[in-house]
Amino acid sequence: MFYEPRHGHGLPHNPFNAIVTPRPIGWISTRGADGQDNLAPYSFFNAVAYVPPQVMFASTSAKPDRDGTKDSVANIRETGVFCVNVVEYAARDVMNSTSGAWPRTVDEFDHAGLPREACRIIPASRVAGAPAALECRVTQIVTLEGEANFVVFGVVVGVHLRDDCMVDGMFDITRFQPLARCGYRDYAVVRDVFSLKRPGE
Repeated sequence: MFYEPRHGHGLPHNPFNAIVTPRPIGWISTRGADGQDNLAPYSFFNAVAYVPPQVMFASTSAKPDRDGTKDSVANIRETGVFCVNVVEYAARDVMNSTSGAWPRTVDEFDHAGLPREACRIIPASRVAGAPAALECRVTQIVTLEGEANFVVFGVVVGVHLRDDCMVDGMFDITRFQPLARCGYRDYAVVRDVFSLKRPGE
């Protein structure tokens, strides 16, 4: 099969987001200028640089009450900060419950019954007990082609690591089993891990 996206795919569901998989999930927590907390998962998310550490996530739809974007991007525009919470398999259902297009007045921490903790450096909340959380300051928000497509880049200014995920001085993902997005309604969990040496190492 071959198709040109501009002409459509002719399938019952768009295959594009099932092709680039698995994708890590950035569970983004933000706070608006009015003090309202927000929490939402984004699967167009990744780390993009080591020094200084930097991450990105993309928001690709809009809500009627947010002027062409969603709560996360709108809050980040107001405050310039956000926190990335790592999603573990055990949190799959509660993460999913925060993915709805709720009104801006809904606090997803309360809606999902999630405990929160204050970030150390930025004015935002983080998911209490998450395997890791990255406090970030925005470096740029890039507008992409298409309607309501934005990429948010941030530099990591604070890192929280859950103590039980540390083994021999290393962050061990097998201790919490990261959740990943696979497209459609499908997800994956990382349980099998192996190591490879690069040539010359």
